[in-house]
Amino acid sequence: MLRRAATVWLAALLLPAGGCGAVTARAPAPRPPLVSVSPPLGADQARPDQGLVVRAHGGPLHHVVAHADGLPVRGDLDAARTTWRSRWALRPGAAYTVTVTAAGRTVAVGGFRTRAAERSFQVAATAPLPGETVGVGMPVILDFDVPVRDRAAVERALEVTAGRPVEGAWRWIGDTRVVYRTRRFWPPGQRVTVTAHLAGVRPAPGVYGTTDRTFAFSVGRDQTSRIDTRTHRMTVHRDGRTVQDLAISAGMATTREYTTTSGVHLTMDKGHPVRMISPGREKGDPGYYDVMIDHAVRISDSGEYVHAKDNVWAQGRRNVSHGCVNARPDQAAWFYAHSLRGDPVVITGTDRDLEWDNGWGFWQMPWEKWREGSALRSPADTPLPQA
Repeated sequence: MLRRAATVWLAALLLPAGGCGAVTARAPAPRPPLVSVSPPLGADQARPDQGLVVRAHGGPLHHVVAHADGLPVRGDLDAARTTWRSRWALRPGAAYTVTVTAAGRTVAVGGFRTRAAERSFQVAATAPLPGETVGVGMPVILDFDVPVRDRAAVERALEVTAGRPVEGAWRWIGDTRVVYRTRRFWPPGQRVTVTAHLAGVRPAPGVYGTTDRTFAFSVGRDQTSRIDTRTHRMTVHRDGRTVQDLAISAGMATTREYTTTSGVHLTMDKGHPVRMISPGREKGDPGYYDVMIDHAVRISDSGEYVHAKDNVWAQGRRNVSHGCVNARPDQAAWFYAHSLRGDPVVITGTDRDLEWDNGWGFWQMPWEKWREGSALRSPADTPLPQA
């Protein structure tokens, strides 16, 4: 009897009281994090070069949507999902809108305007040219229309993407030129896209980029020429096989000027014909010349070409030129027709080395030394004063 009473009492405890349905306790809604936006919402003279940064304090961000004059702004969350940054600087003189969501709700919404550029800068010239097909040694060369003081800021805005990624680095050559070189030659047969995200970048106080610049080029077949000035031969290799063997004559080497440089050259441009004038000499001086040369392919800035010349008596036997490499006219015409800018031409056998900054002699510099020319690796890189 006592057991039955206890059972009934326990059952009574399990029945809903007062005939009402069961009550389920709801967990309190998560508290949204505190959010800060930089530039602050409502600003009307924000610095474009600082980019857009959204930070959350006390919880993760869910989503950040930003637009500049209606165009989406690309950005990324960090691994902790507490900081979102725009990938690039902001456009000068543009209206921005920002919407931030976290904890299932909108936690910040508003807009700001960036200051206009007092002076602008842009890419003045590129190599390769847009749409050009080049050789496997081709560098990317960007020339700017104003001197760049904050090299790191500009370099961060440069992007190179390739179908078959390779390791590469930028190196500054003066205040208006930066060069991208790969660690090894480009893999052949691919497309490379270069984008300078310059809008909003500040290369010097009071100067801002106002537009981005994008161009693409193609890497063609793998062609490398090898010249031995001692054997007076030039062989052209394409995609792993020899496609041409030429008898040549190189610099006579009676002076430094007349000595062909040894090293890794690149074909830079070509002309048919090219006028060649002896440097530092006037008409009537010993050694003066002024001639038109056919099928000339330039390989340095010190006047070196691979070109045609009808001196077959010397080709394959003696070096008699003023520093160029000459070949039989029909073979020089073949080389001219089959050369792309950026094809490597490797010369050996002389006591004059090609300088790394003579033309496109960039492959003369060891890779680690090349990388030291990047502003992003330089300890001397310091922020510019505010403007």
